[in-house]
Amino acid sequence: MWKVRAIRGATTASENTVDSITLVVTELLDTLEHHNQLESDDIISVIFTVTKDLDALYPASIARERLNWSNIPLLDVQQMYVECSLDHCIRVLLYVNTPKNQNQIHHTYLRGARVLRPDLDLDLSQMELQRG
Repeated sequence: MWKVRAIRGATTASENTVDSITLVVTELLDTLEHHNQLESDDIISVIFTVTKDLDALYPASIARERLNWSNIPLLDVQQMYVECSLDHCIRVLLYVNTPKNQNQIHHTYLRGARVLRPDLDLDLSQMELQRG
Protein backbone atom coordinates (compact mmCIF):
# COMPACT_ATOMS: atom_id res chain seq x y z
CA MET A 1 0.00 0.00 0.00
CA TRP A 2 1.30 3.44 -0.91
CA LYS A 3 1.61 6.03 1.84
CA VAL A 4 2.90 9.56 2.28
CA ARG A 5 6.33 9.55 3.92
CA ALA A 6 8.76 12.30 4.84
CA ILE A 7 12.45 12.06 4.00
CA ARG A 8 14.98 14.26 5.81
CA GLY A 9 18.41 15.36 4.76
CA ALA A 10 21.00 18.02 5.39
CA THR A 11 24.39 19.17 4.18
CA THR A 12 26.76 22.09 4.55
CA ALA A 13 28.22 24.45 1.98
CA SER A 14 31.88 25.37 2.21
CA GLU A 15 31.04 29.01 1.52
CA ASN A 16 28.18 31.33 0.64
CA THR A 17 28.53 31.16 -3.14
CA VAL A 18 26.30 30.01 -5.98
CA ASP A 19 28.81 27.30 -6.93
CA SER A 20 29.20 25.93 -3.41
CA ILE A 21 25.46 25.86 -2.71
CA THR A 22 24.71 24.32 -6.10
CA LEU A 23 27.29 21.58 -5.55
CA VAL A 24 26.03 20.49 -2.14
CA VAL A 25 22.30 20.73 -2.91
CA THR A 26 22.79 18.67 -6.07
CA GLU A 27 24.83 16.11 -4.13
CA LEU A 28 22.18 15.91 -1.40
CA LEU A 29 19.25 15.50 -3.79
CA ASP A 30 21.15 12.95 -5.92
CA THR A 31 21.88 10.92 -2.79
CA LEU A 32 18.31 11.08 -1.50
CA GLU A 33 16.88 10.09 -4.90
CA HIS A 34 19.35 7.23 -5.32
CA HIS A 35 19.00 5.67 -1.86
CA ASN A 36 15.22 5.97 -1.81
CA GLN A 37 14.69 5.00 -5.47
CA LEU A 38 12.63 8.16 -5.97
CA GLU A 39 10.91 9.10 -9.18
CA SER A 40 9.95 12.75 -9.59
CA ASP A 41 6.27 11.77 -9.95
CA ASP A 42 6.38 10.33 -6.42
CA ILE A 43 7.53 13.61 -4.84
CA ILE A 44 4.65 15.61 -3.36
CA SER A 45 6.58 18.67 -2.19
CA VAL A 46 9.96 19.77 -0.86
CA ILE A 47 10.89 22.26 1.85
CA PHE A 48 14.43 23.61 2.13
CA THR A 49 15.77 25.53 5.10
CA VAL A 50 19.05 27.42 5.15
CA THR A 51 20.97 29.06 7.94
CA LYS A 52 21.11 32.85 7.93
CA ASP A 53 24.68 32.86 6.59
CA LEU A 54 23.58 31.41 3.22
CA ASP A 55 21.90 33.90 0.91
CA ALA A 56 23.69 33.58 -2.44
CA LEU A 57 21.05 31.28 -3.94
CA TYR A 58 17.74 29.62 -3.16
CA PRO A 59 18.14 25.82 -2.93
CA ALA A 60 14.72 25.44 -4.58
CA SER A 61 16.08 27.14 -7.71
CA ILE A 62 18.62 24.32 -7.99
CA ALA A 63 15.96 21.65 -7.46
CA ARG A 64 13.67 23.26 -10.02
CA GLU A 65 16.34 22.68 -12.70
CA ARG A 66 16.42 18.92 -12.07
CA LEU A 67 14.89 16.62 -14.65
CA ASN A 68 11.09 16.52 -14.15
CA TRP A 69 11.15 18.66 -11.00
CA SER A 70 9.71 21.84 -12.55
CA ASN A 71 6.14 21.09 -11.35
CA ILE A 72 7.01 19.94 -7.83
CA PRO A 73 5.99 22.48 -5.18
CA LEU A 74 9.22 23.79 -3.59
CA LEU A 75 9.71 26.16 -0.68
CA ASP A 76 12.74 27.89 0.82
CA VAL A 77 12.73 29.23 4.38
CA GLN A 78 15.36 30.49 6.76
CA GLN A 79 16.27 28.07 9.53
CA MET A 80 15.53 29.34 13.02
CA TYR A 81 18.70 30.81 14.49
CA VAL A 82 20.04 29.03 17.55
CA GLU A 83 23.28 30.23 19.11
CA CYS A 84 26.22 27.88 18.38
CA SER A 85 24.26 25.98 15.71
CA LEU A 86 25.84 24.55 12.59
CA ASP A 87 26.87 27.22 10.04
CA HIS A 88 26.31 27.08 6.27
CA CYS A 89 23.69 24.37 6.73
CA ILE A 90 21.01 23.42 4.22
CA ARG A 91 18.24 21.09 5.37
CA VAL A 92 15.59 19.44 3.24
CA LEU A 93 12.28 17.73 3.92
CA LEU A 94 10.75 15.80 1.05
CA TYR A 95 7.18 14.52 1.16
CA VAL A 96 6.79 11.49 -1.08
CA ASN A 97 4.31 8.79 -2.03
CA THR A 98 5.91 5.41 -1.54
CA PRO A 99 5.07 1.77 -0.82
CA LYS A 100 8.03 1.64 1.58
CA ASN A 101 7.68 1.29 5.33
CA GLN A 102 9.09 4.06 7.49
CA ASN A 103 12.10 1.90 8.42
CA GLN A 104 12.99 1.54 4.71
CA ILE A 105 13.36 5.28 4.20
CA HIS A 106 16.95 6.53 3.98
CA HIS A 107 17.52 9.94 5.51
CA THR A 108 20.79 11.54 4.43
CA TYR A 109 23.17 13.83 6.29
CA LEU A 110 26.28 14.80 4.34
CA ARG A 111 29.44 16.82 4.88
CA GLY A 112 29.40 18.89 8.07
CA ALA A 113 25.73 18.04 8.67
CA ARG A 114 26.71 14.50 9.65
CA VAL A 115 27.09 15.82 13.21
CA LEU A 116 23.34 16.51 13.30
CA ARG A 117 22.48 12.82 12.97
CA PRO A 118 25.58 10.64 13.38
CA ASP A 119 23.27 7.64 13.71
CA LEU A 120 22.37 8.10 10.03
CA ASP A 121 25.91 8.72 8.76
CA LEU A 122 26.28 7.62 5.15
CA ASP A 123 29.74 6.80 3.89
CA LEU A 124 29.92 8.37 0.42
CA SER A 125 32.60 5.92 -0.67
CA GLN A 126 30.18 3.08 0.11
CA MET A 127 27.52 4.89 -1.90
CA GLU A 128 29.80 5.04 -4.94
CA LEU A 129 30.50 1.31 -4.61
CA GLN A 130 26.76 0.58 -4.49
CA ARG A 131 26.15 2.61 -7.65
CA GLY A 132 28.71 0.46 -9.41
